[in-house]
Amino acid sequence: MPKAKPHPNQLPFDFVAPAPAKGVAELAGLERQINALVGTVLASDGRPREVIAAEMSVLLDDTVSKAMLDAYSSPARPDHKVPASRLLALLVVTDRQDLLDPIMRKIGAALLVGEEVKTARMGHLQQMIRQAQAEMRALGVDAPTIREGND
Repeated sequence: MPKAKPHPNQLPFDFVAPAPAKGVAELAGLERQINALVGTVLASDGRPREVIAAEMSVLLDDTVSKAMLDAYSSPARPDHKVPASRLLALLVVTDRQDLLDPIMRKIGAALLVGEEVKTARMGHLQQMIRQAQAEMRALGVDAPTIREGND
């Protein structure tokens, strides 16, 4: 299977370890940021909102309407909170999971999308190899030779 091309507006991954927001009011305004995220997702997809809403409805087995998407994306309607299930469904049907990363970093997490997990696993395996090699070097300093059979 050919490698999927990144979305033309895909955000780059930041390799700085995120720290969770723990200070006073550090997560204040998060709902407005999520509304803006929904607006960005919808603006980056060329399909009509009715089509996106229909795909979300199928995915969730629940009714999502164009009017709901309009409300979720409006900064003027901060009282219209986006349920997590609908935000995630929107990201899946628009293939814009990458846009969730900045929100995740606010809680000290980072997001890998799809096959990027393999790259992270490779890094983990490389770290394990380095640790095993370091242990072998330390053992080799005073490890005796194993007895050889006397014929």
